[in-house]
Amino acid sequence: MNNKPVFDYPLFAMGFRAFFALAGLSALALIALWNSMSSGSLHIDNYFSGSTWHAHEMLLGYTTAVIAGFLLTAVRNWTGLQTVTPDQLASLCFLWIYGRVLPFYSELLPDVLIGAVDFVFLPALAYFISKPILKTANYRNLVFIALLLLLALGNGLIHAQVLGFMADSAALGLILVVTVIVAMILVIAGRVFPFFTERGLSGVICIRNPALDIAAVVVSLAVFALLMLNISGALLAIAAVAAIVINIVRVAAWYNPRIWFVPLLWVLYVGYGWLILGFGLVSLAAFGLVPQSLALHAFTVGGIGILTLGMMARVALGHTGRALKTSNVMALAFVLINLAALFRVLFPAILPAWYGGLVMVSTYCWLAAFSLFAFYYAPILTTSRLDGQAG
Repeated sequence: MNNKPVFDYPLFAMGFRAFFALAGLSALALIALWNSMSSGSLHIDNYFSGSTWHAHEMLLGYTTAVIAGFLLTAVRNWTGLQTVTPDQLASLCFLWIYGRVLPFYSELLPDVLIGAVDFVFLPALAYFISKPILKTANYRNLVFIALLLLLALGNGLIHAQVLGFMADSAALGLILVVTVIVAMILVIAGRVFPFFTERGLSGVICIRNPALDIAAVVVSLAVFALLMLNISGALLAIAAVAAIVINIVRVAAWYNPRIWFVPLLWVLYVGYGWLILGFGLVSLAAFGLVPQSLALHAFTVGGIGILTLGMMARVALGHTGRALKTSNVMALAFVLINLAALFRVLFPAILPAWYGGLVMVSTYCWLAAFSLFAFYYAPILTTSRLDGQAG
């Protein structure tokens, strides 16, 4: 009897391959669509309202694809057990794709079906990741199961408003989703930044401080908790400044000036810097000095966008048997995505009258960065490892 998987292709050999490919393509398609929709040149009936669709898709579409690719791969390394078979991975990918496509068929399909298909992806991902973690008693990593389920809760709050089950729950859901993603980044950063730095810079030893790692996550979560409770003023500003200080001290323990000669490293540190800047903008927004939306985009376009691109670039090279050395193409992509954040966050704060034009430049920089990623990484993600090993 032939038990060969139906999807026995390199693309479905490991989670990072398929989901990083989907993430790269969605980063292009979703922003191109949003640009056309927000400018009025394209109108498509949608299950979501326009701005809610944009926020939902970038956080629970693009970003969850990166998270899925990373965790399916990392949990396999942490436990030594396979997280998904090629067929199961393909099924998860199709489920994710349906979640992106079905909202555009709201006139043909029941809203409950559209919401359910999108919602079930995160619990399904948590299920596949939990199996090897529980089987090996790898309880330290149960935190990621909890974070995935909290992401699902945030997604559920968004759908609850769209479906009319709750009033005004979508905004809370979106803030919760951003909170969980930032928390996940902070947890992962404590594990991979020192490791990547030591691997990328010979002779460097990074200082690890578990207590500081916990403090950085707790204080950062406190800031987002205040935002979810609509508490502003001095209390929010003090919490944000505390998050700035603790996260700077944390990163300083890993930092080495030689990272600036290694694009795969500096892109991660700069991405973390955008998260810290986000807390700085929160402290200013607490007194009405800048719009809170600028802080939000510092966390999303800056922190999440730059760090996910940098992580995909680094993980894909390492897990396909390639040298951990980025090309000039990807170095340019890293510069472009930082420019996208600058034109979306900092320049509008300085030149608010030019907001529309600055956002358009940011859009083009984002599209250029991910076009380079898609072009350069397509053959890496879709072909077998160079060293002949599985994966």
